[in-house]
Amino acid sequence: MPKKILLVDDDPVLIDTLRYRLSQEGFEIITAGDGVRGLDLARREHPDLLVLDLMLPELDGFDVCRILRRDFNVPILMLTARENEMDKVMGLELGADDYLTKPFSLKEFIARIRALLRRAGSWEKPERPTLLTADGVQVDTARREVICRGQRVLLKPKEFDLLAYLLVNKGLALSRDRLLEKVWGYESAVDTRTVDVHIRWLREKIEPDASHPQLIETVRGLGYRFRDR
Repeated sequence: MPKKILLVDDDPVLIDTLRYRLSQEGFEIITAGDGVRGLDLARREHPDLLVLDLMLPELDGFDVCRILRRDFNVPILMLTARENEMDKVMGLELGADDYLTKPFSLKEFIARIRALLRRAGSWEKPERPTLLTADGVQVDTARREVICRGQRVLLKPKEFDLLAYLLVNKGLALSRDRLLEKVWGYESAVDTRTVDVHIRWLREKIEPDASHPQLIETVRGLGYRFRDR
């Protein structure tokens, strides 16, 4: 079955271009020109991936992303026409998995799509739970739940994936490039600040003192590791 992609953008020329290019790659495409319609299609069609413009009529991309993240774990690639770091940070905090700044090359766009799909979780829950534990942190990869020192912690999708990967490899020093490849699905190095930002958010949620992290250690000149003791 071809992967289903929902494109939500109010630029008809861009929509036609992306639909044509993605169709050539063998994807099934559905489209919406505003946030309300996009939200409705996402709920009814259960796409495998959502491409979401930031600036939309009726309901903007931030709101669509925030509402969808209450119930679904569909991968979201956010598009923005503004080179504004705060827009990107806000999009990631609301649950977007990746972002592209317009204009972008179709080659990079397809690469990002394929990377997200490789790492995508299912809309359905796995049948058998897998528990990862260390230093008072418990990760249930089936329920996608995290318990830290007896309290449930709410993580964004990529924060969860990053924590789970660190726990599976606890004690090992993991480079930023490796984390980008294994957690985000990138085959070549991109902006490694994405890893640093997500590590910072993760520390703020699971460390007793985020300013002096004890669980997720920085490996100078390389990346990070989850302490193994």
